[in-house]
Amino acid sequence: MAPKVIVVLTSYGHIEASNKPTGWYLPELAHPYDVLSSKGVEIVVASPAGGAAPLDPASVEAFKSDASSTAFLESKKAVWENTQKISSFHGKSGDYAALFYPGGHGPMFDLPRDADSIALIKEFVAAGKPVAAVCHGPAAFTGVTLDSGKHLLAGKEVTGFTNVEEDQAKMSEFMPFMLEDRMKAVGGDFKKAAEPWAEFVLVQDGGKFITGQNPASAKAVGEAIAKSIGV
Repeated sequence: MAPKVIVVLTSYGHIEASNKPTGWYLPELAHPYDVLSSKGVEIVVASPAGGAAPLDPASVEAFKSDASSTAFLESKKAVWENTQKISSFHGKSGDYAALFYPGGHGPMFDLPRDADSIALIKEFVAAGKPVAAVCHGPAAFTGVTLDSGKHLLAGKEVTGFTNVEEDQAKMSEFMPFMLEDRMKAVGGDFKKAAEPWAEFVLVQDGGKFITGQNPASAKAVGEAIAKSIGV
């Protein structure tokens, strides 16, 4: 039977402070999807609200010359327009090989405090299943305290969208917090590429915890997930 991976997308589609649409970021799902689906992995998509998960239109524009992203946009709309509620996956970690959070600015607003997402992450960690995230996706980890009382990120080498990258994207003023700062504040040992926007992926806990810095890191995160689940 083909292994199955749960992908969790944001349900947050509009930043009031900037009066701009937001959501999940196209290549951060498209690139890992290509990697995993090419290896026979089935992708199952969830979101806090269920239904259509908002795609950030800025990512469509920014990656209009990226073949993987444009092909995904044209042929895979059902993937993100028919998501299941995160809560529907509780108690089912045994049926899935891994859990993955793409980024986009949307996840910064809903996933850090989403009780269903936190419960699902804790379940996968307790089951010894890989959890992964890229760019702003690791925001979902910042609200997770394990049953032991230890924060999920405490003592781990982690990465995510950096302060410098957020500043260069001119989005810092609209964020509820700076991801790099928050990941450090909860005990993560934050690492980053030598230059902004360069590919950078960290694999911890023997492949069970994977983080990528930015859109350029999405494919490599997909490859790290594939390696971790043995496909």
